[in-house]
Amino acid sequence: MINIAIIGFGVVGSATYDVTIQNAELIKERIGDSVKVKKIVDVRDFDNHPAPELLTKNFDDVMNDPTISIVVESIGGLRPSYEFTKKALMGGKSVVTSNKELVATHGVELTEIAKQNKVSYLFEASVGGGIPIIRPLKQCLAANEFNEIFGILNGTTNYILTQMREEGRPFAEVLKDAQQKGYAELNPSADIDGYDTCRKICILSWVAFGKGVDAEKIDRKGISEITAKDIEKAKAAGCVIKLIGRAKLIDGEVYCTVAPEAIPLDDPLAIVDNVYNAIVVRGNFVSDVMFYGQGAGGRATASAVMSDVIEIARTIVASRT
Repeated sequence: MINIAIIGFGVVGSATYDVTIQNAELIKERIGDSVKVKKIVDVRDFDNHPAPELLTKNFDDVMNDPTISIVVESIGGLRPSYEFTKKALMGGKSVVTSNKELVATHGVELTEIAKQNKVSYLFEASVGGGIPIIRPLKQCLAANEFNEIFGILNGTTNYILTQMREEGRPFAEVLKDAQQKGYAELNPSADIDGYDTCRKICILSWVAFGKGVDAEKIDRKGISEITAKDIEKAKAAGCVIKLIGRAKLIDGEVYCTVAPEAIPLDDPLAIVDNVYNAIVVRGNFVSDVMFYGQGAGGRATASAVMSDVIEIARTIVASRT
C-alpha cells in the first residue's frame, strides 16, 4: 500500500481523490501496488465527504505520519504552499503539484531540496492541464536539442478570443460569460493580462533549456485591448488571433514573450479553439511536435497529477525488490 496525502481540497484536489477511487484497480495494476489517500488537508469543512476520517485542518498530521510517502499539493499560490512543500520534501516525502505559480517561482530551489533528500518534486500538471508535456520533454524528446517552445497555454483567453471571433461579441461581454461558466475567475487578471501564460512558459523554458527565467521579467501583453476590429482585420488577412507564450534559445540565452499573435489559418495552432491548449516543441532532430488537449479543469488536471503519483509509486515499488 502506498499512502498519499492531498493538501488543498478544491477542484483539483477533489478530482485527484476521485481518480484514486474510481480507477483504483487500474492504478494498482499499472503500479503493482495500491494507492490510498490517507489524509486530506483543508481549512474548510466538508460535511458531506464520504470518508470524513481522512479530513484534517492540520498539515502536521501529514508530517507526523511516516506511512505517507507522497504529498499532492493543490492549494495554489505561494503561501502556504511553499512552506508546506519545503517541509514535506525536507521530511523525506515526495511532492506532486499542479501549482504553476509555485513551480515558476521556486521550482529550481524545490527540485534541489528534493534531490538532496532523495525524494521527488514533480509538476506535470502545472502546464497544459491534462496535456503531457513535462515528461515528454525530459524523456521522450531527451535526445533533442530544443531551440524553441511556444503555444496556446491559457484556456480562458483562448475561449474569449474564440467567442469574439465566432460570435462577434465584444471582449467585456465574453469575459462575463467566461466568468459565469467558471472559465475565468472573478478577478481575471492572471489570465487576461498574461501572467498565467508567463508562469507556464517560464516552466517550459526551464525544463526545455535548463535555464531559469523570472516570470516577472518576461515581455508580456494580454488580450484586454483586443477589439472586434482587430479580430476582423486578422480574419481578412487569413489569420486568427491567439495569445501565445514563446521561448527561444538564442546564442545560449533564453528569450521569452507573451503576446497576442496573428496565426495563419494553415498553422495547426489556428484550429485550437475554446478552452483547449496546444504546445509546439522544436527539436533539432524531431523538428516540430505539437501537444494538444484540454488545458484546464479538475479532471484533466487530476489526470496529470496522478501520472506523477504513479511515476513516484513505481519507483517505490521497484526499490522494494
